[in-house]
Amino acid sequence: MKKYYRVMLGQKSKYAEECFAGGFIGAGFGIDSDLAGSLTDDKKAFIARYSPLWLADRPEKTKPAASMACGFLYMVCQGISQGDIVLCPDGKGSYRVGEVISGYSYQPGVDLPHRRAVKWLDISIERAEMSEALRFSTGSIGTVSEITKYADELEKFIGGGSTGPVLSVNDETIEDAAVFAMEKHLEEFLVKNWSTTQLGTQYDIVEDEGELIGQQYPSDTGPIDILAISKDKSHYLVIELKKGRASDNVVGQIQRYMGFVLEELTEPGQSVRGVIIALEDDLRIRRALKVTNNIDFYRYEIRFNLVKN
Repeated sequence: MKKYYRVMLGQKSKYAEECFAGGFIGAGFGIDSDLAGSLTDDKKAFIARYSPLWLADRPEKTKPAASMACGFLYMVCQGISQGDIVLCPDGKGSYRVGEVISGYSYQPGVDLPHRRAVKWLDISIERAEMSEALRFSTGSIGTVSEITKYADELEKFIGGGSTGPVLSVNDETIEDAAVFAMEKHLEEFLVKNWSTTQLGTQYDIVEDEGELIGQQYPSDTGPIDILAISKDKSHYLVIELKKGRASDNVVGQIQRYMGFVLEELTEPGQSVRGVIIALEDDLRIRRALKVTNNIDFYRYEIRFNLVKN
């Protein structure tokens, strides 16, 4: 089955023109050796092998930064399949579209040595033309973001059709598309105003060299809405916004995320807590959390006032 990915070509798309002209996507991450012998279907094993090597050259870095970097490297080299479609920002507000047409190749001595050949289509998608949900997904941090759930919308662009400014959510777990869109705005608000929130007094969003990497942090079961760490570094906090989804899906998802963080990111002695945030009270969530002591449930309130001048 064909999949769709947003792929960044360097920080602020600085390698975009080179990749468009050369017919490839690529990555570096400071690992300058041929990875062909390590590319199997076991992404977890790849990350486990290369994270220590990545950290050995960067002792000031953290395990979350290493896991994310090696995970993105794996996706570029192996996770994306031949025939998949990539959308790559051009640094000017548009996305070029291409089809991956080869397996992995190694080009030593260049900035992006780990490459895949791409047939770039004569298609450019303006960010402003995308649905709100697709804009949020393509704007997530990191080198690679899977956007297959928006295949129908993307195929309209690729096929020359017009989607118009619609609210599109292609996810069977979403019960309320309007709440989904609103809570994506809440995610952005929380991140931008973190220091003024109740959670911000106790936690910091995970970052690397001053860049936030804890928003939509990639895991092997999906992206974590917000990954934070306590100010004393004793434990991580996984924050999941309900986003109009069925209650059972949200509880199960945050537990999977917490399991990932516990197994892959924590140092000895560190633990993991969770927070679910929703617009309305939810009896099913509260009942489910009665039997766990490491996940809290928060409601948020919206206040809107008109002031006559």
